[in-house]
Amino acid sequence: MSGVAGAFLCASSEPSPRVVDQLKKMIPTLALRGQAGVVVSAFMQERGIRCGRAFQSNDNSVRIDCIEQEPRFRPHVAIAQIRSGSCGTGGDGDVQSIPSRHFAISLDGALVNARELRSELRAQGQLIAPNTDTELLLRWIERSCEQEYWRHGLPADYEAIFRELDDRIDGAITALLLDKNGDLVAYRNRSGLRPLETMRTNEGLLLFASETCAFAGLEGEIQQLSPGSIQRVDAKTGGSVDHPLNSRGCKAKLCAYETLYLGSPNTSVEGHSHRQTRYNIGLALGRIVAERVRAELLLMPPIVSSMPNTGGPYADGLFDSLAEHGVLAQRSDVVAAQFPERTLLGRPRARQSRIAQKYRVSEPAVAKRTIIVVDEALIRGDTSQAVTTMLLAAGANAVHWAIGSPPIVAPNYYGMGIDTLDELAFWQALKRLPPELRAQCLRFHRMDPPALSLIESNIATAIQAATITYLPFRALVSILANRLDGIDLSPFTLEMPTPAGRRRADRNLEAFLAALPVNPRLRSGS
Repeated sequence: MSGVAGAFLCASSEPSPRVVDQLKKMIPTLALRGQAGVVVSAFMQERGIRCGRAFQSNDNSVRIDCIEQEPRFRPHVAIAQIRSGSCGTGGDGDVQSIPSRHFAISLDGALVNARELRSELRAQGQLIAPNTDTELLLRWIERSCEQEYWRHGLPADYEAIFRELDDRIDGAITALLLDKNGDLVAYRNRSGLRPLETMRTNEGLLLFASETCAFAGLEGEIQQLSPGSIQRVDAKTGGSVDHPLNSRGCKAKLCAYETLYLGSPNTSVEGHSHRQTRYNIGLALGRIVAERVRAELLLMPPIVSSMPNTGGPYADGLFDSLAEHGVLAQRSDVVAAQFPERTLLGRPRARQSRIAQKYRVSEPAVAKRTIIVVDEALIRGDTSQAVTTMLLAAGANAVHWAIGSPPIVAPNYYGMGIDTLDELAFWQALKRLPPELRAQCLRFHRMDPPALSLIESNIATAIQAATITYLPFRALVSILANRLDGIDLSPFTLEMPTPAGRRRADRNLEAFLAALPVNPRLRSGS
């Protein structure tokens, strides 16, 4: 979970504050992609590259230190990395975007084969600190430039450099590379899991961002950088050229988390609005929830509440669907967030502390009421358990969860910070099942309805909820039908989109199944 943004002034070679001003408008729109701050790098002729940090105020205004402190520093290009504290191999050590004498880089995503690439650099005498994927990518590019071009007095051939890189890396990467001459290179690797959007505005700016929401209020042409390609922008002319890195071309397989969880509701991908997709999922969920609610004798209409920041469209769709099916309900958000940062990333103890600090419930509103909480995903279950406990402590009669995705059964090695099977709620539930029932649930997205109900019931018990309703996989496929070949659904299938990811998932699955208790009921002492 990270994001990138960039602005390049093409219309004029005159110094101007427009680049920094535009970047400051883009950064808040991407804030939910990272929670460890923002690093900005900018270039001005005769002054070179400067780096600073961006600080966002409560009113969404942004201040960039070092770069803004000198009025005469007016760059024609600037890039930003909206950082996740646990992106890539660096974990919480990814404290800054790594500059060098030659480059600055902003990165979104993660490398699955980082260990192999790092070992190769070390074998060639390239001693680097093993901290982050950002640094690893930067050092690899520097090594290629030095060996193939600079030592021979030649300019770097970025097309050749990134072609070799694209052949070697396994993972999900988009990057903006700013060199010492002020040239900008935008890169999206062949997997296409992480998006990179471009916009040439009517005012002469060329913009880059992880999501189209960063272009709000601007007029111009929007395009998506193709997987397995670069776009190079020339500092002197402002002209840009797209270069495919292989002759076959690559079809984008956008990570499902982008559509269902990570991306802003205000983002659209190839004309498909995240907000509309999530609303449609809420409609589908409502048809299932309506049947379950009717089975209960409720003295008062249930309250439909979304989880803050991202659950709203799901809850709106579910509420409207309940009305269509004759179920009287109240739409009111009784769960509030004290700060916007996500709690998905980080070590367990730190995450639990942040979850406890983040969420508050409206006690008068929930007393003696049935609450239907609508969320986009249930990954580990610790957030939903904490919120359920808060709602019950505030006097709610019962808490039902409606989840806008099928069960999450797979780790994610591509920047989401979900590294193992064992941390997922699905696999914790599977552990508690007798062996004869596990095989039914190990069919994952092909589970029969009784097996899905078994998982739902088990997880509901674990988090003290009355029920959990997942979106069935077939319903998700139906909603995404006209673009299904463009979305990676591995979170629900365990069918990883890259070779190294598949090997790693296979090893994790084999180890997990080998460690399962023969009889979980006896093992737990019951």
